[in-house]
Amino acid sequence: MKIKMNITCMALTTALLSSTIAHATIVEFQTTQGTFKVNLFDETTPKTVENFLSYVNSEGYQNSVIHRVETDFVVQGGGFYYNGKIPLNAITTNSPVANEPELSNVRGTIAMAKLSGQQNSATNQWFFNLSDNSANLDVQNGGFSVFGQVIDSGMEVVDKISKIPLCGSTPLVDFTAAQCADEGTEPAGNNFITINAITVIDDDPASAQMLTPVLNTLIDNVIAPEPEPETAPSKPASSGGSLFASLMLLAGVLIFRKY
Repeated sequence: MKIKMNITCMALTTALLSSTIAHATIVEFQTTQGTFKVNLFDETTPKTVENFLSYVNSEGYQNSVIHRVETDFVVQGGGFYYNGKIPLNAITTNSPVANEPELSNVRGTIAMAKLSGQQNSATNQWFFNLSDNSANLDVQNGGFSVFGQVIDSGMEVVDKISKIPLCGSTPLVDFTAAQCADEGTEPAGNNFITINAITVIDDDPASAQMLTPVLNTLIDNVIAPEPEPETAPSKPASSGGSLFASLMLLAGVLIFRKY
C-alpha cells in the first residue's frame, strides 16, 4: 500500500511540474494589426527559447508595443509598454541569456536583440528579420541568436506592421508627420502597435521538424569579434524631432547597426 501511495504521489508531482513548465514550440502573437504564429526552435536554441518563454509565461509581453521598425531590415519589440505617457515604460528584465548563434538571420526569423559589444546581453527584446540579414547579423556582436520562424502566412502581418508610417523609428497608426514633429503633441495608446498577448498554442517540441531553418555558417569564419561602437546607430533622416527623442529616451533601444 505504501509503495502504491508513493507511486501515486510521484505521478501527481510529475503532472504538476509538467503543467507549470512550458516547453512550447509554437506561440501566437496577438497584435492590434493582426495575429500570426511563430514556431520556436527549442531543440536547437534551448536557452534562448527558455528565456523567451519565461517572459511569455509571466505575461511580460502583454500590452507591450513595437517600438522600432527599420525598413527592409527589422521589426523590433518586447522591451516597452505604453502607460499613458511618454517616454515609454521599460519591461522588467531577467538575467541575460547566453548567446546561441546557431541559425541564420534570414527573412521571417525572430532573433534576440542585445546591447552593442556584449555578446551575451540578450534579455527581453527581440526582432523579426524583414530581409535576409545573414551577412550582417550572423556575425555582428558574436551573431544574433535566431530562435524561431514565422509560419503559415504570418509574415503578411509582420510586413503590414513594417509599412506603417514611422515617427523616427517607431510605427504609429493615425499619427501624422506634423504631429510627430510637434513637441506639444503626444501619441495615445491607440496609436501604438500593441501586442495584446503572446500565447502558447502547441507545446510539442518536435513540431519544428517539418521546418528547414538555415544554419549560421558565417559565424565559424569569424576570427575575432568585430568592434562595436558604444553609440546607437544613426537615426533615419526623418527622425521626428523632439517627440521621437522622447519616445526613445530609453537605454538599449537601438542596439545593432544596419550596414
